[in-house]
Amino acid sequence: MISHVVLFRPKPSMTAAQRADMVSALQRAIDGIPQIKRFTIGRRILLNRPGYETQMAEHYEYAAILEFESEAELRVYLDHPAHDELGKMLFTSAEAVLAYDFERQSPNEII
Repeated sequence: MISHVVLFRPKPSMTAAQRADMVSALQRAIDGIPQIKRFTIGRRILLNRPGYETQMAEHYEYAAILEFESEAELRVYLDHPAHDELGKMLFTSAEAVLAYDFERQSPNEII
Protein backbone atom coordinates (compact mmCIF):
# COMPACT_ATOMS: atom_id res chain seq x y z
CA MET A 1 0.00 0.00 0.00
CA ILE A 2 1.27 3.48 -0.89
CA SER A 3 0.21 6.62 0.99
CA HIS A 4 0.39 9.96 -0.82
CA VAL A 5 0.50 12.58 1.94
CA VAL A 6 -0.07 16.26 1.17
CA LEU A 7 0.30 18.94 3.84
CA PHE A 8 -0.84 22.42 2.87
CA ARG A 9 -1.63 25.87 4.16
CA PRO A 10 -4.03 27.98 2.05
CA LYS A 11 -3.16 31.60 1.42
CA PRO A 12 -5.01 33.88 3.85
CA SER A 13 -6.28 35.87 0.86
CA MET A 14 -8.08 32.85 -0.61
CA THR A 15 -11.72 33.73 -1.28
CA ALA A 16 -14.74 31.56 -0.58
CA ALA A 17 -15.13 31.05 -4.35
CA GLN A 18 -11.52 29.90 -4.68
CA ARG A 19 -12.00 27.47 -1.79
CA ALA A 20 -15.14 26.12 -3.46
CA ASP A 21 -13.20 25.67 -6.72
CA MET A 22 -10.50 23.74 -4.85
CA VAL A 23 -13.08 21.48 -3.21
CA SER A 24 -14.70 20.85 -6.62
CA ALA A 25 -11.35 19.96 -8.20
CA LEU A 26 -10.60 17.65 -5.29
CA GLN A 27 -13.97 15.94 -5.63
CA ARG A 28 -13.45 15.47 -9.39
CA ALA A 29 -10.11 13.79 -8.70
CA ILE A 30 -11.56 11.51 -6.02
CA ASP A 31 -14.57 10.56 -8.16
CA GLY A 32 -12.72 10.35 -11.46
CA ILE A 33 -9.56 8.42 -10.59
CA PRO A 34 -10.43 4.84 -9.70
CA GLN A 35 -6.88 4.05 -8.55
CA ILE A 36 -7.53 6.03 -5.34
CA LYS A 37 -8.42 3.32 -2.82
CA ARG A 38 -8.98 5.61 0.16
CA PHE A 39 -8.99 9.34 0.73
CA THR A 40 -9.03 11.36 3.93
CA ILE A 41 -8.59 15.05 4.58
CA GLY A 42 -8.56 16.97 7.81
CA ARG A 43 -7.67 20.16 9.56
CA ARG A 44 -4.84 20.13 12.06
CA ILE A 45 -5.85 20.26 15.69
CA LEU A 46 -3.69 22.02 18.23
CA LEU A 47 -3.48 20.42 21.66
CA ASN A 48 -1.45 23.16 23.38
CA ARG A 49 0.98 20.63 24.85
CA PRO A 50 4.33 22.14 25.90
CA GLY A 51 7.18 20.90 23.76
CA TYR A 52 4.94 19.00 21.34
CA GLU A 53 3.53 21.38 18.72
CA THR A 54 6.18 24.02 19.32
CA GLN A 55 8.84 21.66 17.95
CA MET A 56 7.28 21.69 14.49
CA ALA A 57 9.23 23.97 12.18
CA GLU A 58 6.14 25.03 10.27
CA HIS A 59 2.35 24.90 10.65
CA TYR A 60 0.29 23.22 7.93
CA GLU A 61 -3.43 23.70 8.40
CA TYR A 62 -4.58 20.68 6.36
CA ALA A 63 -3.47 17.16 5.54
CA ALA A 64 -4.80 15.03 2.70
CA ILE A 65 -3.92 11.34 2.55
CA LEU A 66 -4.62 9.26 -0.55
CA GLU A 67 -3.94 5.54 -0.60
CA PHE A 68 -3.06 3.34 -3.56
CA GLU A 69 -2.50 -0.39 -3.94
CA SER A 70 0.83 0.07 -5.72
CA GLU A 71 3.39 2.52 -6.99
CA ALA A 72 2.01 1.94 -10.50
CA GLU A 73 -1.45 3.11 -9.37
CA LEU A 74 0.08 6.19 -7.71
CA ARG A 75 1.82 6.99 -11.02
CA VAL A 76 -1.50 6.69 -12.89
CA TYR A 77 -3.03 9.15 -10.41
CA LEU A 78 -0.12 11.59 -10.74
CA ASP A 79 -0.41 11.53 -14.56
CA HIS A 80 -4.21 11.90 -14.60
CA PRO A 81 -5.65 15.21 -15.94
CA ALA A 82 -7.80 15.59 -12.80
CA HIS A 83 -4.63 15.49 -10.68
CA ASP A 84 -2.99 18.07 -12.96
CA GLU A 85 -5.94 20.41 -12.44
CA LEU A 86 -5.92 19.86 -8.67
CA GLY A 87 -2.15 20.28 -8.41
CA LYS A 88 -2.13 23.56 -10.35
CA MET A 89 -4.95 24.90 -8.20
CA LEU A 90 -3.26 23.82 -4.97
CA PHE A 91 0.12 25.33 -5.81
CA THR A 92 -1.40 28.67 -6.86
CA SER A 93 -3.75 28.98 -3.87
CA ALA A 94 -1.54 27.64 -1.09
CA GLU A 95 1.03 29.53 0.89
CA ALA A 96 2.96 26.29 1.48
CA VAL A 97 2.65 22.69 0.28
CA LEU A 98 4.52 19.47 1.03
CA ALA A 99 3.82 16.16 -0.72
CA TYR A 100 5.41 12.85 0.21
CA ASP A 101 4.83 9.25 -0.80
CA PHE A 102 5.30 6.36 1.62
CA GLU A 103 5.21 2.63 1.16
CA ARG A 104 3.50 0.94 4.09
CA GLN A 105 5.79 -1.41 6.00
CA SER A 106 5.72 -3.35 9.21
CA PRO A 107 7.82 -2.04 12.13
CA ASN A 108 10.28 -4.89 11.57
CA GLU A 109 11.01 -3.68 8.03
CA ILE A 110 11.97 -0.17 9.10
CA ILE A 111 14.96 -0.86 11.28
